[in-house]
Amino acid sequence: MLKSLSVRVLIALVAGLGLGAAAAAFGGEGLRGVVEGVESIGTLWLNGLRMTVVPLLFSVLVVGIASVADAAATGRLAMKALAWFLFFVLVGCAWTIAFGYGFYALFPVSETGAAALTAGAPPPPPEVAASPSFGAFVKSLAPTNPVKAAAEDSILPLVVFAGFFAFAVTRLPEPRRVALTEFFDSISGAMVEIVRWVLWAAPIGVFALGLGVGLRAGVGAAGIIGHYIVAVVLAQIGITVFAYVVAVVVARVPFWTYARALAPVQVTAFATQSSIACLPAMIEQSRDALKVPDRVTGLVLPLAVSVFKLTSAVANIGVAIFVANVYGVEPQPMQWLAAVIIAVAMSVASVGLPGQVSFFMSTGPICLALGLPLELLPILIAVEVIPDIFRTLGNVTGDMAVTAILAKDHEPDPDVDAETRPALG
Repeated sequence: MLKSLSVRVLIALVAGLGLGAAAAAFGGEGLRGVVEGVESIGTLWLNGLRMTVVPLLFSVLVVGIASVADAAATGRLAMKALAWFLFFVLVGCAWTIAFGYGFYALFPVSETGAAALTAGAPPPPPEVAASPSFGAFVKSLAPTNPVKAAAEDSILPLVVFAGFFAFAVTRLPEPRRVALTEFFDSISGAMVEIVRWVLWAAPIGVFALGLGVGLRAGVGAAGIIGHYIVAVVLAQIGITVFAYVVAVVVARVPFWTYARALAPVQVTAFATQSSIACLPAMIEQSRDALKVPDRVTGLVLPLAVSVFKLTSAVANIGVAIFVANVYGVEPQPMQWLAAVIIAVAMSVASVGLPGQVSFFMSTGPICLALGLPLELLPILIAVEVIPDIFRTLGNVTGDMAVTAILAKDHEPDPDVDAETRPALG
């Protein structure tokens, strides 16, 4: 059990919070000074993660968008699948923002706990409070200097530039296209390796940060973290239920048929927390239980696992909403639009990355787009094992929903024997 990084980090967080709270309650000023000194190690560890965000973000976006463009070129079925993927992700983003505002209106974050939790973190920059006009937002999309945008953590212009660059790469002759794609794939691989090294020290870094949080927030920090877990999990359950409804209504699959087909896949998702590991079960259940043609399962499900994560955008925006509530920040509509664009891009780019890597790489840019500090993210990584279960459950549910929809809408291939094309419903 202790071989799991998630378990070790969670233990480190609990130990750090507990010792920090004990130092606050029973220790003198000398002990508090020692704890604050140890906390600086956690800040160093956080900076180790932050230094990889921009190069990893740009490289995975180039590779991810180029792969989506290649998939779209394979035919009309792939284009329909990508359109449905985009629809689900956009609905998920809208749902999460609406749910988040409603949830925190009914169950607000404790002001005392939030103040203690953020006492050692830098405040959000003052420009967060300013609402950019639509014209200013549009003008900011194209960076006049991409290098400067990267240096200043101007994430949305960087994402836009990466998108244009990636599509331009797909227009190059194949040898150059392959060479550039492999180059950026190698960069992302190197960045992931650096993040793996940093995450190897995650128990130490999270323990050090947890000491500081426990020193300032005491045992109340556990309640705030529990508040976060409930909010993010409920948001993911909501979009998962939506995927059920769409599969039943649009694909006209009987509810119990779809539920029985999904059950073995969801058990695998719960156990592995990996959509890729669920692919064989998804193919088998779609083909045998839902009677999806092999041509659809053979294209849509591998494509879904490669470029579609329904709950990633939901969870990532959910994290940003929690951080905004902790800091008492009210992002403006144009900032939320930027966050949604980045969340959609990250849902493609982060596919295939390890869970802890994709968490920081996906949520960090969204928080930066909203002008939020990243200091709380390492604490949230420690409890990501719980929301990650629901991420995977939602992802596989969405994958099979799109597959069922496209099977119902699928135009038979005249070269395929009719016996291999049973209909749904």
